[in-house]
Amino acid sequence: MDDPGADSARTTLVVIFGGQSAEHDVSCVTAAHVLRAVDRDKYSVLAIGIDRGGQWHLAEGAMAALDRGPDSLPARLDAAGRDVASAPILSAAASTGPVVVMPLLHGPLGEDGTIQGLLELMDLPYVGTGVLGSALGMDKAMAKQALASFGIPQPRFVALRDHQVTPQRLNEVIATLGLPLFVKPANMGSSVGVAKVTDADHMMTAVRAALDYDEWVVCEEAIVGREIEVAVLGNIDARASVAGEIIPGNDFYDYEDKYVTDGASLVIPADLDAEQSRTVRELAIRVFDALRCEGLARVDFFFEPDGRGFLCNEVNTMPGFTPISMYPKLWQATGVSYPELIDRLVELALERHTRRRRNTTR
Repeated sequence: MDDPGADSARTTLVVIFGGQSAEHDVSCVTAAHVLRAVDRDKYSVLAIGIDRGGQWHLAEGAMAALDRGPDSLPARLDAAGRDVASAPILSAAASTGPVVVMPLLHGPLGEDGTIQGLLELMDLPYVGTGVLGSALGMDKAMAKQALASFGIPQPRFVALRDHQVTPQRLNEVIATLGLPLFVKPANMGSSVGVAKVTDADHMMTAVRAALDYDEWVVCEEAIVGREIEVAVLGNIDARASVAGEIIPGNDFYDYEDKYVTDGASLVIPADLDAEQSRTVRELAIRVFDALRCEGLARVDFFFEPDGRGFLCNEVNTMPGFTPISMYPKLWQATGVSYPELIDRLVELALERHTRRRRNTTR
């Protein structure tokens, strides 16, 4: 097992994965891919898995496999091992020298500002967006309201809390948005809990299914258009990757399409003219800044070529890094390799931490 204190010249990269959300498995796959790409000459690795019950574990099996070589790592890490407490294990890592935390957690209780708040309290640099931006990006309803205040074009939507869901209210939503429409949990990602509603009889079923994951749901008009995604990297002066296009293998780009069947086609770069490419990349940075994102994010758009143009669908502040994920592929096409991407994210984490500490009285 890699000893974080063995070489003080290296930065300890604390990789946290797993978590309690429905995206637990996605996180475990993401973490395996990241560990495979880590430059061991630059970083010592401390892998921590959070199981579905919220218990933290020292993932000694993953670290032992990494010591044998990247090819020894499984395709999916197991969030298991010796039980550890969050604060002591992070404090121990920080006591050995430079440390950067990479919270590869998707969904609630990880991507939503919760673990970011813990790391802020512990005064530790970490990869990705801070507490406010993470919370906004995770909550689709609040993100859409914030983006609307900045004049960002997006599909029409209605947000509902669980106690507001009645047959009459859902009929009003259908009258407002038309059919078909999409129903989504406000606080969830990877298309978990998302349903396409094509007739009024299935509306209540779809909403109740979404409410299994969150007390807020977002109902959104169905867009007939192309799905365009842009990766953003940076802090204050963020830059956008080339745009990519997703051609779903299923009726829409759902969880199975993303992580199980690999049925979707990813077209990189997207078939856009120079003006369209410039527009969507600039719009992605506007979205990134409006939601106070930092480090990284993937901004997803619908494109109506003969209609409203680019419409922001959502923002993912901790996009997947699985072998078939769009974020690393977009940067690879832009000229940033996977190991370089990890290095840049670590640098951005340190820069942000230093900058933020200047504004904090201690």
